[in-house]
Amino acid sequence: MSRVYNFSAGPAVLPEPVLKELAEEMMDYQGCGMSVMEMSHRSPEFQKIIDEAEQDLRDLMNIPDNYKVLFLQGGASQQFAMIPMNLMKNGVADYIVTGQWAKKAYQEAQKYGKVNKIASSEDKTFSYIPDCSDLDISPDADYVYICENNTIYGTKFKTLPNTKGKTLVADVSSCFLSEPVDVSKYGIIYGGVQKNIGPAGMVIVIIREDLITEDVLPGTPTMLTYKTHADAGSLYNTPNAYCIYVCGKVFKWLKSMGGLEEMKRRNEEKAKILYDFLDESKLFKGTVEPESRSLMNVPFVTGDKELDAKFVKEAKAAGFVNLKGHRTVGGMRASIYNAMPKEGVEALVAFMKKFEEENA
Repeated sequence: MSRVYNFSAGPAVLPEPVLKELAEEMMDYQGCGMSVMEMSHRSPEFQKIIDEAEQDLRDLMNIPDNYKVLFLQGGASQQFAMIPMNLMKNGVADYIVTGQWAKKAYQEAQKYGKVNKIASSEDKTFSYIPDCSDLDISPDADYVYICENNTIYGTKFKTLPNTKGKTLVADVSSCFLSEPVDVSKYGIIYGGVQKNIGPAGMVIVIIREDLITEDVLPGTPTMLTYKTHADAGSLYNTPNAYCIYVCGKVFKWLKSMGGLEEMKRRNEEKAKILYDFLDESKLFKGTVEPESRSLMNVPFVTGDKELDAKFVKEAKAAGFVNLKGHRTVGGMRASIYNAMPKEGVEALVAFMKKFEEENA
């Protein structure tokens, strides 16, 4: 069978050159006679893999020296608890709620302290990013929290909120490595890797060193303390070793492609092809206010649920898979991450044009 165009929001498409390398090394990693899946995380071979992965990520993102890179398990959702447990010194945090994952993080944090919702776009089904230039930031807030790209709703912060000097914490799961970022603007920038970087089961946390302390909330488990993992170089317990290895391959692929500037150029080009079609289509329409549109996740609808279902079914038969929208919003969603080639987006638009002609 030939490969399909996979528009899944995550676990998602991986670069084909990376998949081919993984296949070649599956039985014997670089002459050591075994797979990375079988390798001890305490071995010199694996230490080299994790060190290179970290260095390549540092190079790609220009991560300052006073930030630690942690490869952790539990996905992004575990960070919803880990962040307040480690950062709530005053017991206060401000959250900007722009989608389901920000909302879940906001709800989880309430178990650990006073949590203020200082802005939200829930009034219009999260179809826009609110103006965050002059928010009512709590004077004693330990941090301000955002989900920078909203996978389900297809919105993205184009400008970071004005936190008025407070630490910014951002979940970047679905826009990780899609464009250059200034890491120094964040206290913590983290993301689950299964959308734009690797297989499911891991989160990468980039955290400023002054936020890594022993002074955490009473009862915080050892495994949920950043210091535990920072002190052990992400090897406190057996990590998701194979996932770290795959992510490392993706980092090298990104470097070979020209880094994050080039990724941003490609991603803008791909997104424009799809958004331009949606803007002129008589059948399909995008659901996000144009100035808040994500480059990674593009939700759209026909306005008729039965027609949406017909489109998803016919698209799948034509080799365009995982286009069904999230159950909370319906419709369709095309996730066009770094590894989705431009040809995939062009082919999808050609199929949509054909569908529109047949169903007008």
